[in-house]
Amino acid sequence: MKVIFMGTPDFAVGTLEALIQAGHEILLVVTQPDKPKGRGKSMQFPPVKEAALSHDISVYQPRRVREPECVDYLRQYQADIIVVVAFGQILPCEILAMPKYGCVNVHASLLPKYRGAAPIQWAVINGERVTGVTTMRMDEGLDTGDMIMKEEVELVPEETGGSLFDRLAQTGAELCVRTLEAIQDGTAVYTPQDHEAATHTTMIKKELGEMDWSRPAQELECLIRGLNPWPSAYTHLNGKTLKIWKAMVVAQEMEKQEPGVVTAVEKDRIVVQTGDGQLALLEVQMEGKKRMATDAFLRGFSVDVGTKLGHI
Repeated sequence: MKVIFMGTPDFAVGTLEALIQAGHEILLVVTQPDKPKGRGKSMQFPPVKEAALSHDISVYQPRRVREPECVDYLRQYQADIIVVVAFGQILPCEILAMPKYGCVNVHASLLPKYRGAAPIQWAVINGERVTGVTTMRMDEGLDTGDMIMKEEVELVPEETGGSLFDRLAQTGAELCVRTLEAIQDGTAVYTPQDHEAATHTTMIKKELGEMDWSRPAQELECLIRGLNPWPSAYTHLNGKTLKIWKAMVVAQEMEKQEPGVVTAVEKDRIVVQTGDGQLALLEVQMEGKKRMATDAFLRGFSVDVGTKLGHI
């Protein structure tokens, strides 16, 4: 098929590559504008733009796809279908109705669960055992369109936001290729979502990573994994930020202390009281230092039993 591809981050690159390998003609790639990054504020291409240019595919970067000039620009390509993967803007009805087969979205959850932003991280944070990818025919709502195909993915015990991101990106790429095949040969089935069963997610902000030690240890352990690698979970030790990259729930072996208090310092872990249970910190990063296993951290930093983590 003749395809306009719309996407921006790393998650979308695999789908673009899979469509190219499957023999679809990518007429145009639409992605977000370049952004300044780093201390030098040099302009950085979105990952999808880099991938498109490597295949000599034309790239279009409108600030707002709702502008009439953008709609007119896309219309001239006469695409059979528009594939949208983590593009970052809501499409107007003029674009949704433009292609012969409409607009198909690859969404990283089992809809109608986890509509909206950051479904991958929230699945880990919320302790889900199974998530997946859904392809859907887009409408004017936010992830409300008719579902076409689904693929389940089981989370492993040490799943992080980063590892699940990679797995679902691959799953989504393969599912999108199968979806376009079904659409093209007329076998695609469009299933309306149960809107009453829908759940919604919000954008991930750095503040979400601050450890509230009054919460249960299991919830905090899921939070740490879900926010790895970005924006990371963190607390404060002696007035400095301490990022927490890996932890495990441990049995309550002694009298319960105030949440946030260090109850044990062992060779390779720091045990902290939570609102329910204790959490052993296994991999940390002190402000201005490198990420390291806790045993290496303790060789350079002294932490005493009774120390209170968090803002004092």
